[in-house]
Amino acid sequence: MAARKPTEEPRWDLPYTGFVSFLRSPTCTDLRRLDADIAVLGVPSDEGSPWKPGARFAPRKIRELSVQFAGRGTVDGQRGYYDIAEDKRYLDHERINRRLVDCGDSDIVYTNVRKTFDNITADVGKILAAGALPVVIGGDHAITYPVVRAFEHRLHVVHFDAHMDYRPFIHGVQWANGNPIRNVAKLPTVGSIVQVGIRSLRTRQADVEDSRARGNDIVTVPDFRRRGAARILDQLPRGEPVYVSIDVDVLDLPLVPGCASAEVNGLSYEELRDALTAIARHAEVVGFDLVEVNPMLDVASENTSLLAAQCIMEFLGRVVEHPAYKRRHRTARVVEGRHGSAGARRASGGLGAISGPSSKRGTRRR
Repeated sequence: MAARKPTEEPRWDLPYTGFVSFLRSPTCTDLRRLDADIAVLGVPSDEGSPWKPGARFAPRKIRELSVQFAGRGTVDGQRGYYDIAEDKRYLDHERINRRLVDCGDSDIVYTNVRKTFDNITADVGKILAAGALPVVIGGDHAITYPVVRAFEHRLHVVHFDAHMDYRPFIHGVQWANGNPIRNVAKLPTVGSIVQVGIRSLRTRQADVEDSRARGNDIVTVPDFRRRGAARILDQLPRGEPVYVSIDVDVLDLPLVPGCASAEVNGLSYEELRDALTAIARHAEVVGFDLVEVNPMLDVASENTSLLAAQCIMEFLGRVVEHPAYKRRHRTARVVEGRHGSAGARRASGGLGAISGPSSKRGTRRR
C-alpha cells in the first residue's frame, strides 16, 4: 500500500516575513516575456527634487507596506480585499489568477536624467505592448512625463496635486518635479488636462495663465468641494481613455508627513478616494502613477507609505471594474477561485521569467 503523502503545513506569511513585492504578487524580471493584466513598475528617481530628496526610496517602502494588505499566505489565500463600507470584494480575479505582476524597477542612471527617462519610457512601452495596465510608483513627480510619453494613442490626463507643476524651462531645468505637466502638455497624444487640488501659495500666476491658455482646467480645493467629482468629469469625454497622476501632496498636510512638498488645506483621503472612484467609473483608466512619497521624512509608523499602498490598491480595485477594462483584459476570463486556471498557469509556470514574490529589484530589461 502506497504511503500517504504528508500534507503541507499551512503558512501564516506574516507581513514581516518572506520576500517583498507589491501585495506579494508574482514578479517578472524580463518585460519581453510579461504575461499580466496589471504591471506594477517602480521608478525610484528623485533627481528632479529641488528641496528634500528621498522619494527614490518610495517604491521599495510602499511595496513593503503593501504586504499588510496581501492576506496571510495559505491561511487567507492570495485574494483581493473586502470593502466593508460597500459590502463588496475587489481584485479577487486579478489576485487569484495572478494577473497582477510586480515588474521591479526601471534602471536609474544617476546624474543622467535623459537616459533614466528613456529607460522609463522603454519599460512602460513594453508593459503596454504586453497588453498590461501600468501602475507606476515614483519617485518624484518628474517621472510622470516619461511614463505618459510611452502611450501611442490619444488620452486625457487628470493630475492630482497641490501644485501646478507647470514651471517654464529656465537655466536648462526641464526635467524637474516642477515641470512634468508642462512637458506632458506638449505631447501630441495628450488631449485635455485637468489639474485637481491646486492650492499652494507658491503657485506662480504666470504658470496658471500658461496652463489655461493651453486649455487645461484647474480645479482648486474650493472648486472641488463645491461641485465634487462632477467638476472633474465634465472635462473628460466619455469613451476616451484617461491617465491619472497622483501626487500625495494633494492630500492635507497632516495626512502625509512623509512628503517634502505637503501643503495645508488639502483633500481628505475620503475626498481623493471618491474622486478616483468617480473617474474609474466614468472612463477607462489606462494607467496611473503615485509620486512624491518620501520615506526619509515619514513618521516611525510609516503612515505615508501605508496610505500610498492603500490608495493604489483601492484605485486599482475600481479601475478593473470598468466595462472597457473587462473587455480588454478578461475576454478569456476563467472562473474565479480556481487556482489551477489557465490564467494562473500562464502567470506562474508558463514563463520562466515570471515567478512568485522575489527580493530582486532593479534588473534592467533589454
